[in-house]
Amino acid sequence: MFSAQLEWSCSKYDSTTFDRRKYCTNCGSMLSWTCVGSEKSGLYTNYYRHRDSCNFCTPEYEEERQQKMEEEQAAIRQHLQALDDKQRPWSEWGRSDASCRQHTGHDVDQHCHSEPYIAIEVNLAHQTVSYFLSSVLDILHSCVYPELISLPANIANTRTPHGPEQSHKLIVDSTFIAVPEPSNSEERRAYYHAKSSTNYALKVQIACDFHHRIVHVSECYHGSVHDITILSESGLLEHVNDSVQIIADKGYIGEENVVTPRKKPHGRELTDEDKRFNRDINSARAAIENINQRLKTYAIIGGIYRGAIHDFHKATKIVQVVSALCNLNLNKYPIRR
Repeated sequence: MFSAQLEWSCSKYDSTTFDRRKYCTNCGSMLSWTCVGSEKSGLYTNYYRHRDSCNFCTPEYEEERQQKMEEEQAAIRQHLQALDDKQRPWSEWGRSDASCRQHTGHDVDQHCHSEPYIAIEVNLAHQTVSYFLSSVLDILHSCVYPELISLPANIANTRTPHGPEQSHKLIVDSTFIAVPEPSNSEERRAYYHAKSSTNYALKVQIACDFHHRIVHVSECYHGSVHDITILSESGLLEHVNDSVQIIADKGYIGEENVVTPRKKPHGRELTDEDKRFNRDINSARAAIENINQRLKTYAIIGGIYRGAIHDFHKATKIVQVVSALCNLNLNKYPIRR
């Protein structure tokens, strides 16, 4: 596709053409462009950034994008028509390469594309793709998350069918998202997380109720941040009182109004009462453990995070939107019936 608003030229051969090419066919050097409308110019590598913001080039770009989108939609429709009944429903797809290749023609790593890969495939600048995806994320976060995840308004009066005491209303635990190894030693110490497959992670706290629904998702933190720190900054403790208490694991020992398993005294064994108490606590905590495992089935959380690890605001939105979608999944496929 060519644009009458742009002239492409080779400085070595002093030739001009309206056909968009990266390199000169005569000498192989990179072509430069000149926008007739705005009188701006630059090398081919800067063309797409100019095109996305230029009022003169945008109509040509929109026509090109629309044509490419129609071709992609036609290819998708053709592919869907070729699917037989054995390949559906899509909810039954597995995360193995064989299953993903059967339905999409790509391996798992190829199908879950990163932003730079998408930018190359659709012939857009990385910043443009990032802007589009961030806009979709903002829409989902503003519409889906508040509707599907919230603390019950009458939490103190909510009946708890499980747990050793009626005052236990919430179950809390932290989970992590593996990230690539940071570049410098200071960041490696901050992101370190022993359970992560890469030894580095973002950490987030999930809270659920005794109906096995996610009711609160904290912000993302460095992997080395202590669980109690996340809890104290999450705002959950503002809802804790004599009639509303939190169940958590031993990582939260020492926090008031948080009920944790009892530790074995030094040099002694737990009493039968302590063992029964721990069994009750661990039985209740199984819900949040199962929910965290359900969250891990989403590739963006269960795999290695490929976004900017320093952008905690965006990572938080991603986790919160995925948690909202997980609640939808829990409504259809509950942990306990």
